[in-house]
Amino acid sequence: MKHILITGASSGIGKSLAQLYAQQGWQVIAGGRNQQALNELVAQFENITPLVADLCDESAVIEAAELLPSLDLLVLNAGSCEYIDQPLTFDSAVFQRVINTNLMTVAYCLNHWLSKIKQGGQLAFTSSSASFLPLPRAQAYGASKAALSYLAKTLSIDLAPHNIDVSLINPGFVQTPLTQKNDFPMPGSVSSEQAAHAIFNGLTKRRHIINFPSVFTSIMSMFALLPFSWWRLFAIRYLVRKTS
Repeated sequence: MKHILITGASSGIGKSLAQLYAQQGWQVIAGGRNQQALNELVAQFENITPLVADLCDESAVIEAAELLPSLDLLVLNAGSCEYIDQPLTFDSAVFQRVINTNLMTVAYCLNHWLSKIKQGGQLAFTSSSASFLPLPRAQAYGASKAALSYLAKTLSIDLAPHNIDVSLINPGFVQTPLTQKNDFPMPGSVSSEQAAHAIFNGLTKRRHIINFPSVFTSIMSMFALLPFSWWRLFAIRYLVRKTS
């Protein structure tokens, strides 16, 4: 039986992905901080094991490593999003929280869990299509995801001789508790269940880049090919909030 560990599995994409892999007969280790939510998953599927841990605490990651079996697939999916609304009073505390949650936790997991992946196994990172382009208010979130994308691509090269495939997942807008607080339109948004199926299909095919939904991420990718000066003018005119 194959083993998968998914972080951020207490809600959103991670929860739907854990449910889907459990339905496919995998032994799923569902990581998260919300014990009640993880217990609800366990009640639904006998092949889901909860892993309650705060990944921002490296000691918790080390402790969890002692309990992990050999893994066929490790999906580093946990993350958060906070916006910096006042650029003239740049909020370094917000920036630090987002970088710690979205990037440093990944470093901790790689340090202590990467050795658990079997030869021929897979490693996946959930980044974001926000990493394609600089977006207003997303200084912290976008920076963390851009760094994560670079990290995943370099590991895809460095881990190839060790027979470990690396996948970079770039979702567009997904309907989750995290995105419910967004106060702007989310074109092309998909459900967490749709996101899980897109990820599952991409990982099954061992794709190195998994972008979805296809229309939205293709448009974002085309914008990213434009000169930055063009995108800058577009973003200032249509995306930046006007202040009096």
